Amino acid sequence: MNSSTFVSESITQTPPIVWTIAGSDSGGGAGIQADLLTMQNLSCHGCSVITTLTAQNSISVSLVETVSESMLLAQFSSLLVDLPPVAIKIGLLVSQAQVDILADCLAQMRATQKMVPFVVLDPVMVASSGANFNSIDLDFSSLIGLIDLITPNQHELKHLCSQYALAQDCADVGNKVAQQQQMICDAKLLSDIFQCHVLAKGGDAQWQQQLAIDVYVSKSVKGASLAHSHAVFMLSSQRIATTNHHGSGCTLSSAIACFIAHNFVIHDAIVLAKAYVNKGLTLGVSLGQGPGVLARTGWPDDLGMMPSIKLVSSEHLVDDSCEQAPLNGFKVLHQSLGIYPVLDDLRILKNVLQAGCKTAQYRAKLAANTDERQRLTLEANIIEAINLGREYHAQLFINDHWQLAIKHGAFGVHLGQEDMVTADLTAIAATGMALGLSSHSYFEALLAHQCSPSYIALGHIFATTTKQMPSAPQGLSKLKRYASLFARHYPTVAIGGIDLSNLELIADTGVGDAAVVRAVATAEEPAKAYRALHHKWLQLTRPLAKACSPQEGV
Repeated sequence: MNSSTFVSESITQTPPIVWTIAGSDSGGGAGIQADLLTMQNLSCHGCSVITTLTAQNSISVSLVETVSESMLLAQFSSLLVDLPPVAIKIGLLVSQAQVDILADCLAQMRATQKMVPFVVLDPVMVASSGANFNSIDLDFSSLIGLIDLITPNQHELKHLCSQYALAQDCADVGNKVAQQQQMICDAKLLSDIFQCHVLAKGGDAQWQQQLAIDVYVSKSVKGASLAHSHAVFMLSSQRIATTNHHGSGCTLSSAIACFIAHNFVIHDAIVLAKAYVNKGLTLGVSLGQGPGVLARTGWPDDLGMMPSIKLVSSEHLVDDSCEQAPLNGFKVLHQSLGIYPVLDDLRILKNVLQAGCKTAQYRAKLAANTDERQRLTLEANIIEAINLGREYHAQLFINDHWQLAIKHGAFGVHLGQEDMVTADLTAIAATGMALGLSSHSYFEALLAHQCSPSYIALGHIFATTTKQMPSAPQGLSKLKRYASLFARHYPTVAIGGIDLSNLELIADTGVGDAAVVRAVATAEEPAKAYRALHHKWLQLTRPLAKACSPQEGV
């Protein structure tokens, strides 16, 4: 199966159910219609609870008619009995009664349902044509504690903050930095008020000029790195010069709900939805006399459409540590990683190098209360590992200990996400070393990509006992999607629970290479285990090797 076929398929066998609770756009560009198009395009089954009927086209809204309270409740109840959702997107609500009815329904759902859906609120207030949907200000406070993410644009962000707190407009409207800091303050304020994640959109922020910058405020995120929970990020993309943007906010929020339904963490769902909207805007179509509509372009597989990610400090300053790669760059790998053993035993490392292994990693950990004797032992072991790599002409990577790797001239260093932030990447690049970076999600792989490493590790694919992981096993479907996005740009290596029994499944995903830990480290004969893995990988991934005999392949 080729990657273009794969990206149109659902990541699960049965399409997950996603609800949209929103208004009907008779012009088809936004609202329920845009949501259902997006859900279908992203392999979800969309269900709708219609709040409002609008008579509109691309130019204007001529009539807004609210559905009855009994009809709103009946739609919700009917779906819940037979088609319970994994995720819900809430869009246009036009009366306080609708807000309160939904709050009661969501509260009851949380109390009675085994599976609690992820809820996205897009607080729609004004149409793309400029029409105001609400004659009164709605109080969304009854939804506090019942929604997981709120996605206001700049107008909505300001309105909500002024409604619930003593927010003030930025005094220096001509100062881009001041405007940016105000946007961050407002997004954090809204997150605190609603006790949820916030994605404050910057598409309508004129001060941003050539960039479209969103502010993402995250709360606790199960399955993500601790460094990325309770954090603030700026997500930036080049502003796309188009008038075909009708329904972009609806599309973004419903796309986030879809990616959540496919079991991606919210960090991933947001960057994927951003890429989906960016490509939709790029290929948008003009149909009427007013703003056109977004294209529906399938699962994102274009790295150029992904946003850049910057961590914002507590002082609202941007951390540019991985905004771009160091000027010197990292060593380019001139041979594939192949079967890539990750080992903490020097004896086994020597055995696999003698068996012909040309890429390996020495991973030795130190406890927090390590004494000087243990540090000296570690340094001696790293020196020996580096020397073994040179002796056998292998690409030998040192895990974590980048200062010692620099000091003793290692071929390369491998860093995790937390170490990537604290390590001196410029110093590593200045030595001409190679750099490998770990990732456990789209979001983390994008952070790695911004550093332009020598390779990106994707994991953990299967359950592993070699180390505690905050993330769940990624599985083969996710690995295939990661590979389709990154493998054209970097050497990619899968890691986590890989052995001879599942190696063919790993090869079928299109990932470049495979790292192994227990499959070699705990084998009775590590060198023999390595050779078996190496030969099978060659048979699976190198066409010429398939024609070789077993002896020739090894």
